[in-house]
Amino acid sequence: MEELRSKSFFDRPEGKTGTIFGIAILGGLAYLLYTFLPMLIALAANTLYLVLMLAALAAVIYVLIDPKFRNLIWYIYKSIMRFITGIFVQIDPIGIIESYIDDLKDNLKKMGKQISSLRGQMRNLKQQIEQNEQMMKQNMSLASRAKEKGIENIMILKARKAGRLQESNVKLEDLYKKMEVLYRVLCRMYENSEVLLEDIQDEVSVRKREREAIRASHSAMKSAINIISGDKDRRMMFDQAMEAIADDIGKKVGEMEHFMEISESFMSSIDLQNGIFEEQGLEMLEKWEKEGVSFLLGADKKKIIDETNAAKSTPIDLDAPIASAKHKPGEKTQYSDLFDF
Repeated sequence: MEELRSKSFFDRPEGKTGTIFGIAILGGLAYLLYTFLPMLIALAANTLYLVLMLAALAAVIYVLIDPKFRNLIWYIYKSIMRFITGIFVQIDPIGIIESYIDDLKDNLKKMGKQISSLRGQMRNLKQQIEQNEQMMKQNMSLASRAKEKGIENIMILKARKAGRLQESNVKLEDLYKKMEVLYRVLCRMYENSEVLLEDIQDEVSVRKREREAIRASHSAMKSAINIISGDKDRRMMFDQAMEAIADDIGKKVGEMEHFMEISESFMSSIDLQNGIFEEQGLEMLEKWEKEGVSFLLGADKKKIIDETNAAKSTPIDLDAPIASAKHKPGEKTQYSDLFDF
């Protein structure tokens, strides 16, 4: 949770605005110094003016060195940049999170349809494998009879056909294993996304009221006083926590949509009628398996892949409903710890 809150000012949208304005301000100051340099040199020739200029310079340096005033100036600058950026870009974390809630709801509907479609393909593939197995046994039986009767050409023909069916089943069984990974991941993502949706809906409902109370009791002037005195500004800490939640949800929604694209590409490449599938869809899935930790699945990603690829993996019940995890009354959400300040 602490890692989520460690996003710097320049990593935020207003940081880009602040960088542009900062460069412009420094450029303006450099131009003013260049313009007035001859006049400053002339004033420095007078002892009284030189003393006054040095005193003014010392005062400026003192203010800049003093951490309280420096933090105050930095706070004011960030607040101005945030206000300017907010005119053109949605940077309110609660507003961003609410848009993610809509995305999550849409994605859950699409993912539910994908799971249903994948179930259908897996049933058809399993049926194809079983049919091939039966036909292979029949052909091996016919080849055995032909051998007993000395009909060599029939024996070779049926044995070759059985061999082709066995080779086809090896490929189809490998494909079924990949579909099992896909199915397990989609189901777990669906389950985790349901929990995530419930979490953020609860968080937004609670934090909206909390933000109103904080803003009512923590004015801009009070925030500035807190900064000068070195105290934590509750209003700023609250905004940082909400921004951290928005960033985390954004990564999870992005991963969810990316995996849905992979699964859709994989499923659309399969032609069970002709027993073929494109390598590109399979390569995309294998690449995802080898990628790093999942934001949505966490350690479950490796566990799912290892369980599916195990020699004695638990068969998937394609008729079982998707597991649904709900919070118990009074249970903390996954983001509650962010607001311990």
